[in-house]
Amino acid sequence: MTTQPDEIKVEVKNLTKYFGNLHVLDDISFNIKKGEFVCVVGPTGCGKTTFLNLLTRIYSPTRGDLFIDGESADPKKHNLAFVFQEPSAFPWLTVEKNLRFGLEIKKLPKDVIDERTEMIIKMLGLQELRNSYPHQLSVSSEQRIIIGRAFAMNPDLLLMDEPYGQMDVKLRFFLEDEVIRLWQELGTTVVFITHNIEEAVYMAQRILILSTKPTTIKEEVIVDLPRPRRFDDPKFVAIRNAVTEKIKWW
Repeated sequence: MTTQPDEIKVEVKNLTKYFGNLHVLDDISFNIKKGEFVCVVGPTGCGKTTFLNLLTRIYSPTRGDLFIDGESADPKKHNLAFVFQEPSAFPWLTVEKNLRFGLEIKKLPKDVIDERTEMIIKMLGLQELRNSYPHQLSVSSEQRIIIGRAFAMNPDLLLMDEPYGQMDVKLRFFLEDEVIRLWQELGTTVVFITHNIEEAVYMAQRILILSTKPTTIKEEVIVDLPRPRRFDDPKFVAIRNAVTEKIKWW
C-alpha cells in the first residue's frame, strides 16, 4: 500500500448533531490521512451509528461539516461506500453482478467495470462462486460479496458499521483478515465502527474513543504494532486494556 503519510483525505470539523432537544454529538473534529484505517469505539448508546450516518450523509449535521479532499462531502461527487452489519447482497443478482452493481450505477466504462470486478473476485477467492446467488452461499461468503462490492467502488471513504457483530469468532477472524488484506493492497481510507475493543486493536492504525452523550472524542490511541498482529503479544494486550479502561468507567 503506497500513500503519502501526511496527506489529509478526510477532515471532520465541529461535527454536531441534535435530534430535537436530544444532543447526540458535540463538536467532534478530527482528520484522517489518505489510506488510513481508523476504528471508532465507545460505550453502548453513545451515538456510534449516528456518527457513521452523518459521515455517509444519511443525516445532515446540525453544525459542522465533513470534507473530502478539501471539499464538503457530497455523495453525488464522492464515493462514500459503506458496509453494515445486516446482510445486504442483492438476492436476485449473482456474486459477479452484485460486485458490478455499484460500478454500473456510476456508469463507469465497461472495461473499468470488468477489470475491477475480476480483481475483487480473484482477491477474495470467489472465482468458483461468481455465478452463484447469495442464498446459495455461506454467511462468510455472502459478507465477502458486500465487502468486495464496497472496495470495488474505490471509495474516497469506506465506512463499516460493526459488519461482523452477528458472526461467530472463527468467521469474524477470517473476515477481519480479508478486510485488512484488501485495505493494504488497495490503499482505501477506512472508518470502522465496532463495540469489540480487541477487534479495534487488531485492525486499526488509530482508535478514536467516544464518550457518552453528548458525544465527543475522549481520546485517540495510536496502534503502532506490526502485522500480522498477535492477540497474545504483550503490547497488544496493553493497548487493549488501556482502551477498555477508558470505556468501562463512564
